[in-house]
Amino acid sequence: MSASECPATRAGLALEDEFNALCAGLGGDVESRSAGDDYLATTHALYHGQPLSWAFTPKIFTPEGAAYLKGIAETMGRIMAKVTRGFREREEVRAAFNLPKPVEELCLIPTGYDLEIPLARVDIFLNERTGEFWFCELNTDGSAGMTSAVEVSEAISRSATWDAFTRRHGKAETFDVVRACARAILATYSDWEGCGTGGHPAERPVIGVVDYGESISADEVAHFVEIFREMGVTCRFSEIRELRVREGARGLEIADAKGPLDVVWRRAVLSEMLEKPCEGSEALVRAQAERLACVVGGFRTWPCATKTVFAALRNPALRDLLTGAERRFVEDHVPYTEILGPESDLSRFVEKDAWIVKPQDGYNAMGVVAGLDETPKAWQEVLLRAAETRCVIQRYAPQFRSPVYLGGKLPQGEDPLICREESMMEGLFLFRGEFAGVFTRCGREATIGEWTDRLNMGCFVVGGERA
Repeated sequence: MSASECPATRAGLALEDEFNALCAGLGGDVESRSAGDDYLATTHALYHGQPLSWAFTPKIFTPEGAAYLKGIAETMGRIMAKVTRGFREREEVRAAFNLPKPVEELCLIPTGYDLEIPLARVDIFLNERTGEFWFCELNTDGSAGMTSAVEVSEAISRSATWDAFTRRHGKAETFDVVRACARAILATYSDWEGCGTGGHPAERPVIGVVDYGESISADEVAHFVEIFREMGVTCRFSEIRELRVREGARGLEIADAKGPLDVVWRRAVLSEMLEKPCEGSEALVRAQAERLACVVGGFRTWPCATKTVFAALRNPALRDLLTGAERRFVEDHVPYTEILGPESDLSRFVEKDAWIVKPQDGYNAMGVVAGLDETPKAWQEVLLRAAETRCVIQRYAPQFRSPVYLGGKLPQGEDPLICREESMMEGLFLFRGEFAGVFTRCGREATIGEWTDRLNMGCFVVGGERA
């Protein structure tokens, strides 16, 4: 794709440059950046009790740019839905994923509603100059980043720089992904065959956000509890180890430590459930199999959240699931991915800067190794371990870099006019198949994660300069 083919994304990049110029004109707007930390400290956008790391420079799109992202997200959402349905219905599709048989069986348990994937976030590397993009990974029920996307945007919107920017361009729109997600959960419950029967109320169900206590973002859960409370719905965190199936007033029910649940929002990643087996995870499986609660996403969303999905998408067994346009979309935008094994010819991957290794059942970027971060000798060792443990290897997608100012209180003596060049990653939220917003992160290393100096970014849609 040539630069002239996608003016929408370049227009947003120009607006970000303008924001940075305004910030520089205010001497780096140090006071607003510090005040942003003070604001975040009053919200649920926290990491270990402190304001999370954030960029003062936001990601900005025009309406045309947002429509471009919507097309990307919803096209992949349709592909994910078709692949999920194919996984349930055809053995040759299941074989392409190379999942252990017990996992495969979990993914085949019916959910009690027709929607294949209620909640998802698809991550891309977008070149804002050319409009080219590559998918990084697909996430389903455990998708995070909603609270930080909302609150970092709010922190930026309170700044003097943003005030100067909006005086030029008028009011900007933000994505309220937390409320959009909450509405999607309630809509999925309404579609569930048990809604309004067997003691499950047609409205105002009790929702349990189920995960391991050590893995969930307690602050993000607290944000959802507040939003559901505003909707008149009871929601709480449910530690997966405390779930039980028991006999109750309405017959068999699934309950956490506080009582029965009508809806389970499974945030627990399936691979973590297999690593940490417990009575509660067995109760959750039984609850879905016996329709004791609406399990949002169920287990059938897992195949599209695995690291093997990109390899499966190129497998001939999946070819007839997709239209010709969808197959071209995969060829053009999904990096080549292969499942390694002891028999693999590793000599094809010695050009280390071109590849990245990921564990098949990884989550939160755990175990991901980019060749760019390794010496040639260390990379050889990475490849050997990856083949032994049947990791996936993926062609490294080029990352777009642009300048950002850091958010928050600056270290004493740091020049407030320093603008860092950061690699960008856009996470596109899909709720019930519809594009709902963006979670942008940036970082300086080849892998963008919490432990690699990642910054969370705000996001706005700006309609253009007023006359």
